[in-house]
Amino acid sequence: MTSPLLTLNSGARIPAQGYGVYKVPPQQTRTLVRQALETGYRLIDTAAFYLNEEGVGQAVREAIADGLVNREDLFITSKLWNDQQGYHKALHGFDESMARLGLDYLDLFLIHWPAPQQDLYRETYQAFEKLLADGRVRAIGVSNFLPEHLERLLQDSSVIPAVNQVEMHPWLQQGPLRAFHAQHGILTQAWSPLARGKLLEDPQLLCLAQELQISVAQLALCWLRDLGVSAIPKASSPERMKQNFELPAEALSPQILARIAQLDRHQRVGSDPRTVG
Repeated sequence: MTSPLLTLNSGARIPAQGYGVYKVPPQQTRTLVRQALETGYRLIDTAAFYLNEEGVGQAVREAIADGLVNREDLFITSKLWNDQQGYHKALHGFDESMARLGLDYLDLFLIHWPAPQQDLYRETYQAFEKLLADGRVRAIGVSNFLPEHLERLLQDSSVIPAVNQVEMHPWLQQGPLRAFHAQHGILTQAWSPLARGKLLEDPQLLCLAQELQISVAQLALCWLRDLGVSAIPKASSPERMKQNFELPAEALSPQILARIAQLDRHQRVGSDPRTVG
């Protein structure tokens, strides 16, 4: 089984369904990423802040050497942390990530947070544009940016971000932000698509999932897929990995989508992008 591919504004194609390694301990990353690749995942999402880029790179290189995957079929994402914002620091931070990953190029590089108090994200993005022009990345983008940050960024940029990776799940549906993305050709990618597991106990989602004879996790991920949103759930067991990846092919009905739309509480489980610095 493979994940549907979505075409970014850079021309690169990204799997709709990926595997995220936030809070995966460094010593477990290599094993879990290998299991994810064996399950069929081809999008792996990491970040300098996660302290596990080495494990991701090791698993990827070994899977290529073993003939499990080809590099061109993989989509590897990493992110620049806040203390490396600024033009020259960002270029150095990219070099450090690539050294840890041990790869020749990166498929997607993101500014992890806008960190508006620093007011360096526009300068940082100029460094990203250089990395793209130099062929060191196939696409560049941002993470946790609000419309106000994107508007400022677009004023100074020649390259529209390919992706904005944000917290998104049925309790935080990001309608205005997704509308902004659609207007500008930016792909929405969801982190914490299961609200760090809290969503799995939602009584209304449990009821809907029972009606469809799927898990709540599968329901939430199908909902994102049907909205055209890429998702990067984390899973620590092969069974959960497989369940998150092998989604029912049928689209959710308009009635189910309407019932999920009513669950939006504008409730974050992660940090507010206005305050992370």
